[in-house]
Amino acid sequence: MINPADMFRIKKDWDTFVRNHPKFPLFLNAVKNTPIEAGSVIELNITTADGRNLCSNVKLTQSDLDMIEDLKKMGQK
Repeated sequence: MINPADMFRIKKDWDTFVRNHPKFPLFLNAVKNTPIEAGSVIELNITTADGRNLCSNVKLTQSDLDMIEDLKKMGQK
């Protein structure tokens, strides 16, 4: 069970994050409204404060998409 105080703190932290990075929620909304299908590639690129670049990607399979759908359904309960 989730503690209501923790929920309030997370909401406050999210609001601060959105104020600091207003384009990120727009990106998430665009992703949510774009059909993702097998063969799509998700890439994560991080540039550290000292300039190192860390990058990884995954090419989605149908089983990956099935898992994502299962996670979405769990979040709706």
